[in-house]
Amino acid sequence: MLDAVNASPGPGQITVAIRAAALNPIDYKLFSGFMGNDPANLPLPLGSEAAGVVTAVDSEATGPAGPVTVGDEVIISGVSGAYADELTVPAARAIPKPAELDFAQASGLLLTGGTAWHALAVAGVKAGDTLLLHAAGGGVGLMVVQLARARGVRVIGTASAGRHEQLRSLGAEPIEYGPGLTDRVRSLAPDGIDAVIDAVGDDEAVDVSLELVPDRDRIVTLAAFGRAAEAGIKLLGGGPGADPGTDIREASRLELVKLVRAGQLTVTVARTYPLSEAAAALTELSFGHSAGKIALIP
Repeated sequence: MLDAVNASPGPGQITVAIRAAALNPIDYKLFSGFMGNDPANLPLPLGSEAAGVVTAVDSEATGPAGPVTVGDEVIISGVSGAYADELTVPAARAIPKPAELDFAQASGLLLTGGTAWHALAVAGVKAGDTLLLHAAGGGVGLMVVQLARARGVRVIGTASAGRHEQLRSLGAEPIEYGPGLTDRVRSLAPDGIDAVIDAVGDDEAVDVSLELVPDRDRIVTLAAFGRAAEAGIKLLGGGPGADPGTDIREASRLELVKLVRAGQLTVTVARTYPLSEAAAALTELSFGHSAGKIALIP
């Protein structure tokens, strides 16, 4: 992750007026002290992705899609300090914002989208597969559903009953988690499950996955840090022993924008908060009940 500063752009940098900044679980972990509470680390800049308008550029400012100019609407990701009115970042961290998304939606596209892209790639998910997705109603889960369906994949997704209608609208087949999950999945997919993506990490998700898919290489977890190595399944993300998939996630950025423009991908925003209410927004995020992204609006 790259630090961003509120300053005039230097070589290869741009300054962006932030219109919306997305919240992610790592933000709450930092904010709450879960990742450490050493006062020497203060001030602690929060926010790794945002969307806004370019207000200043260096003459060498070129991003993944080409030169960046003043007035461009962009999404920035892989930065720190995005909870701000204005941010100066390397142009390499910016891609064009698709007109199909508003600023709040655009701010939440890349981290969850890149994570979903990475998980599908590592699990080897392809057209014609049947995918079991644990926690399909979460931010990453909703992205996995859309990306998988765009590839011609059947998706069976676990979620609470309140999320089922949304999942059906995206083309998934929702199913309740809890006791009897293995039997319910087998009833829906008598020919078997080809791959699993686990975005919740609890014992039920791991145990059901192991029971349904004999090929451990096709089971991917984003959250089962304690059991992944023991079970021989693939752990993705930023935790100890996890595959960060940096190159895959970086390469996905422009591909995600293409899918948005093609009408095959969108971002659900559950709620927005004023930037001044960031603490309240992070508290809501910590409950884990939002049916979509939370964004801050400066």
